[in-house]
Amino acid sequence: MSESKKGQNQLNIELPEEVAEGTYSNLAIISHSNSEFVVDFIRLVPNVPKAKVKSRIILTPQHAKRLLRALADNVKKFEAQFGVIDEPEQPPFPPMSFNTPKAQA
Repeated sequence: MSESKKGQNQLNIELPEEVAEGTYSNLAIISHSNSEFVVDFIRLVPNVPKAKVKSRIILTPQHAKRLLRALADNVKKFEAQFGVIDEPEQPPFPPMSFNTPKAQA
């Protein structure tokens, strides 16, 4: 492949410092419509009755499916390297009530 074609296929992704630091989340709430998926990332703190959404990501259904496959692949690789991730039988946080149908992850 010529050098000019290689340059055309590369994507230059900028990672600002404040984004590179990341945001911790220990709960994700997922909802969807016919045209998009919304993933709200939340940080729950023990003994604090209120939690805030720290980040919201909105995806097309196609991108949500690609993300699902990428996460599954990465979990498989993680478990191959570090062992099976244990999932508690019961969530570590009290049940929450929302007005719209959602799934937790």
